[in-house]
Amino acid sequence: MPDNGLVARALANELKAAQDGSHPMEYRLRKTTPRLTSTKEIVETRDGAVARLLSINDADPSQADRQKDEARLNALLDDPGRQRKRKQSEQDDTGRALKVLRTLPKAFLYQYASSDSSGDTMLARYTFKPNPAFSSSDLELMVLTAMTGTLTVDATHERVVRLEGHLQQAVDIGWGLIGRLDPGGWLVIEQADVGNGTWRIVRFQMAMSGRVFFKSRRFDTTEEESHFSPVPVSLTYQQAILLLRAGPSVEADKGR
Repeated sequence: MPDNGLVARALANELKAAQDGSHPMEYRLRKTTPRLTSTKEIVETRDGAVARLLSINDADPSQADRQKDEARLNALLDDPGRQRKRKQSEQDDTGRALKVLRTLPKAFLYQYASSDSSGDTMLARYTFKPNPAFSSSDLELMVLTAMTGTLTVDATHERVVRLEGHLQQAVDIGWGLIGRLDPGGWLVIEQADVGNGTWRIVRFQMAMSGRVFFKSRRFDTTEEESHFSPVPVSLTYQQAILLLRAGPSVEADKGR
């Protein structure tokens, strides 16, 4: 049986990795919603990520869609302020993710459930439930007080490979005025080593429903990331646009 500190060490490693921007990547993002499926090539740069549309509903984009995407890239080149706003949005998202990661060790009570091995790797599974001693007035953390699920840890590398969470009760996301998430919603996050010891999220799936600004909403999305390849840390977003226009990298096409 894995020791009781494995979860804490794995979560600490996730927090450390989330703060490390020294391994930028080019990768492919396939996003599916009830409305459509889009696939984009993403390049991370010191100025923030840049994307180019590859397909819509698994078919080549129409000429109009291609022209719209090219116009968007041209606008980024002509107005660096647009990219600065994109980078700020990414930094805001990262800040929220870091806040959740810092909270996970104390927000839940973890209990060892089972383990198995795959080659030289041992996977340990833990169930988790809300820690009654934890409370928060932070809207972004309130959801943790109503979630149960399972956490799977690569015990060999002490990294989280899968988190599955389920909402057990309704959660206000704005004092009941902005919105409310219904019980029964769920999410799944999966991670993997995408090369040279660099771990990334490779699958995110969420199905939630509720009311936002007095209207019923359903949040149903699946994101799959693949075809990872490293890019230089010094890469600028202008250089990334040239790279995207040249086509996916050879390494990315290998599907690593």
